[in-house]
Amino acid sequence: MSAMVMISNVRKQFDENVVLKDINLEVQTGEVLCLVGPSGSGKSTLLRCINHLETIDGGQIVVDGETIGYRRDANVLRELKPRDVARQVQHIGMVFQQFNLFAHMTALENVILAPMRVSGINRADAKKRAVELLTRVGLAEHAHKRPEALSGGQQQRVAIARALAMDPKLMLFDEPTSPLDPELVGEVLEVMRDLAADGMTMVVVTHEMGFAREVGDTLAFMANGYLVEKGAPAEVLSNPQEVRTKSFLSKVM
Repeated sequence: MSAMVMISNVRKQFDENVVLKDINLEVQTGEVLCLVGPSGSGKSTLLRCINHLETIDGGQIVVDGETIGYRRDANVLRELKPRDVARQVQHIGMVFQQFNLFAHMTALENVILAPMRVSGINRADAKKRAVELLTRVGLAEHAHKRPEALSGGQQQRVAIARALAMDPKLMLFDEPTSPLDPELVGEVLEVMRDLAADGMTMVVVTHEMGFAREVGDTLAFMANGYLVEKGAPAEVLSNPQEVRTKSFLSKVM
């Protein structure tokens, strides 16, 4: 396997607050990386840096061979123009904590919007693909409904279908089950399990330790902006080596 994501010495700060401190991680093609840790540890910020929703202040992030957000000019990284960044991240899907669906559009309309506007796909082809994706996430019969008529779990599954509509090579999930009622969590995790089984490369910020153990190839624990520990999920969860990891897991397991 080759590395789909290479994160090298990445540093990020907001004003005087350094939230990412020399992070180094790799995700191989077809692998699932689960990021865990307490709130404020930098997990979500790292995820947003991968698709350049946040710029970085040091290091570099390479996705599928491209340095995201920058071009190398001799030994200097120069920031790309917005249209070039948009081209780079077009095939990086992201699913947020909040579903971010357009309230005035149906589930189907939410899914077809980006392929038509960004990729120039005609409406008939976009609709055909959207129906396939909504079927995949178990929502074909809800395609005509607006978000307000859907449960939180259904809205999140529409959000996943919307991300998949751009044929991503990488999927990013930012605590996708955190706003959901407990009985709705399983339906979203099941879709994510299916994606992993199909070989989708994924980076998942999650508090679902069972999911991380079952589906993840690598688990990375972050705290205070540092990558504290990483390894096979079963090994890290059952036998953490670092004091900070042990303390966190003792509270959530």
